[in-house]
Amino acid sequence: DCPGKEGVGGRKRNLALLKSKLYMGERRRTEPVVESTTTAGDHGTLRRSQSDRTEYSQKLQEKMAPQVGSSTPAISPQEDEEQVSRCMMAKRVKIIAELMQTEKDYISNLDLCIREVVQPLRNKQIARFDVDGLFSNIELVHQVSAKLLSLLEEATTDVEPPMQIIGEVFLQIKGPLEDTYKIYCYHHDDAHTMLESYEKDEELKQHLRDCVQSLK
Repeated sequence: DCPGKEGVGGRKRNLALLKSKLYMGERRRTEPVVESTTTAGDHGTLRRSQSDRTEYSQKLQEKMAPQVGSSTPAISPQEDEEQVSRCMMAKRVKIIAELMQTEKDYISNLDLCIREVVQPLRNKQIARFDVDGLFSNIELVHQVSAKLLSLLEEATTDVEPPMQIIGEVFLQIKGPLEDTYKIYCYHHDDAHTMLESYEKDEELKQHLRDCVQSLK
């Protein structure tokens, strides 16, 4: 309704635009003047600052870029497969060695128990002391374990690791192992109950102490 308002608003916008253009033009005219009037020391400082930034940028790009000379050489699929195979074989050799050492230690403990505990108690012929009931078929366990160790040694002695067939050893002795430990495990709970009752009898308990002392 007031045409004068629109004219005033238009003039204000034009004035603001003109001021902006004048400001930008003043900046462009001022920049060379500042550069030309800068003192030698300040100009040198400015140049060094720009040089430092450029050098830093170059070093950063060098670090980020892949280094051709120091990069890890590419491994072919065949070489990678051979490396994995060697690692697996080395691990297999360690497992077999640990298996055999464990079996040797187990047999040594069985032999010690039979020699220092079972046989002395049998020789004493103590009344109310059932040695066979307490130790079940421990001698048979010793025999089958010694047989297993012998087969393992036969399969690994003077045989290259890739040719050591260990699974065949366990398949070969599978039957005797099952038959022996089936009896031992069947009587295990009864033997444990029997031992608890013997420990309540001071005389029988003393015989067990003598055996333990002998083991020590």
